[in-house]
Amino acid sequence: MRLFAAVLPDPAAVSELAVAVDRLRALPGADGLRWTWRAGWHFTLAFMGEVDEGLLPALRERLARAARHSEPFELRVRGGGKFGRRALWAGADGGVEELGRLAGRAEAAARRAGVPMDRHRAYHPHLTVARGRTDADLRPYVEELRSFASTPWQVRDLSLVRSNLPAGGIAGEQPRYETVGSWSLGRSG
Repeated sequence: MRLFAAVLPDPAAVSELAVAVDRLRALPGADGLRWTWRAGWHFTLAFMGEVDEGLLPALRERLARAARHSEPFELRVRGGGKFGRRALWAGADGGVEELGRLAGRAEAAARRAGVPMDRHRAYHPHLTVARGRTDADLRPYVEELRSFASTPWQVRDLSLVRSNLPAGGIAGEQPRYETVGSWSLGRSG
């Protein structure tokens, strides 16, 4: 199964971001982008790719330990940016250092559980809101997101999410995400 560790944003932050994204979708050229679904918005901590089901017990145990070693922290969705000319994202503000530490712990947990983590990159917290079908000038969208800031919330959980890739060949079909595990942050979790 295809898995990743993530922080899921608070529903209020999702609703606020949805209003901002609706404004982005009204900009010229927006129909050339594939807009991600609200239900799929998340901050990826560690992408694991295909994971053998035999590794799940150890992975769950290690992620639970990573969560226990991370205290709850405040976060908000804020601003935005782009990766190249094909990915538009909303950023994070507040407990970004804590989010980075949690990402490092989630990646280490996966590695210790036997998940090959070959694709390590420096952690850059982001929530993808759109992808380009081809190269696109994303600067107007980034500029529009610059002043966006959601209501802050307390990150209290580390989630293990399964990504079910589209199989039907239907235009506009997107991955479906299913939370398959969640652990409370902190010693009491």
